[in-house]
Order: sequence, then C-alpha cells, then structure tokens
Amino acid sequence: MADLPSHLPPQVTPEASEPPAAPSAAGEAGASVTGRGGAPIRILTVDDHPLLREGIAGTLEDEPDLRLVAEAASGQEALARFREHRPDITLMDVRLPDMDGIDCMAALRQEFPDARIIILTTYRGDVQVRRALAGGAMGYLLKSMLRKDLVDTIRVVHDGQRCIPGEVARMLDEDSEGSLSPREIEVLRLVAEGRSNKRVGVALGVSEETVKMHMKSVLSKLNANDRTHAVTIALKRGYFSP
Repeated sequence: MADLPSHLPPQVTPEASEPPAAPSAAGEAGASVTGRGGAPIRILTVDDHPLLREGIAGTLEDEPDLRLVAEAASGQEALARFREHRPDITLMDVRLPDMDGIDCMAALRQEFPDARIIILTTYRGDVQVRRALAGGAMGYLLKSMLRKDLVDTIRVVHDGQRCIPGEVARMLDEDSEGSLSPREIEVLRLVAEGRSNKRVGVALGVSEETVKMHMKSVLSKLNANDRTHAVTIALKRGYFSP
C-alpha cells in the first residue's frame, strides 16, 4: 500500500455566506459528516498510478463516514464511472493519459454542474491552480499533502466550501503578477523546444521581429534574465509541462 507523506494544513474558503465548518472536528468525530441521507460520503478516485489509488483507498478505509465507490485510470473512464456511480466527491489527478485532468473536470461539470471535484497534483505552479479553480475545482491538493490533509479536505468540500492548502494560497499571492498571454505562452513553449526566434516565427506564421517582441514581453513579465531562465520560470509556474 502506497505511503502518502504529510505537509501543511489546508485553508478553507467558504463558497457561501455561512460560517465555515471546522474540518478538524469532523475528522475527530468520524461519522459526524456524511453524504446523502446520513450515508457515507461517496468518493471516486481518478489517477493513472495504481499505487497512488491504493494509498488513497487505504486512507479512506479507516474513515467510517467515507466510502470509495469507484476508481478510474483515465479521463474517459472517469466520465463513465461518474455517470455510473454519481459520487459526492471526485479526486482528480491533473495529468491523465488521454486528457488533461482540468479538461476532464470541465467535461464532468458541463454534464453534472453540481459535481464537487478536488484536483490532485505533484506540481505547485500558480497558473495551473488558477485554471483549476476557475474551472470549478472545490479543492486543490499536492500529492505530498494527501496523508495529512485528504480526509479533512474531502469533508470540507462535501460541506460546500473550497479548500486550498496554505502553501498553495501563499504561492497564489506571491505570483499574482506577470501573467502571460496565450500567444506569449505559445512562443515560449516553442522556445522551450530549442527553436530559434526565426524557427518560432516560421511555426507561428509571424516575423522574427514579432517573436522578438513577444520574448521581450515574456522576459519582462516573468522577471527573467534570459530565454532559458524564462522557460524555467514558466515550467515552475505551470504555464506548460516539460
């Protein structure tokens, strides 16, 4: 069974005007927080790594108010399992073999607007977090935090509140400036592939001078020293994947 390390406690952001529930009390009370009609909170796990799914299953089986009802290893399988089981909470890996986890969440919420989804990831990039929250994620957990924070986060989200780890919230505050435009991201992604300005221009159908203009803007926004530094920052913040 996979061992899931601990990390910082989550911060709770109420979605409504009511005072937030205390997740720690729920954790101690066990069955005091439940799903439909007093039944356990029903959970779907979506992740393509069997050991991670096994670790989550082991964490949940010790909680009488939580029940793992289904697992999926891909986006398409997640959609099918959700339709079949209608879980109260879905734990969604941000990277899946057939689609982006945030895109999968969007597809689920288009069909089931009330779906409550917690995004799981190993990546700390603020851009990815903002995209997930804008897409309707109710929670966002780094996988290094699962052992300590998963159970409480599930209960808080089931109670109708957003739950964001303190570390992630601080990162969002620190990286609130310097957002790249879609075209700048496209240019920088091609630069990350090792292409020269001229080759980037050919790929995008623009002049080399236009590419230079975009890169000047990128360096300024990211406070980067050069192209390599800009790519490193963009990867760290989650503008694109390696």
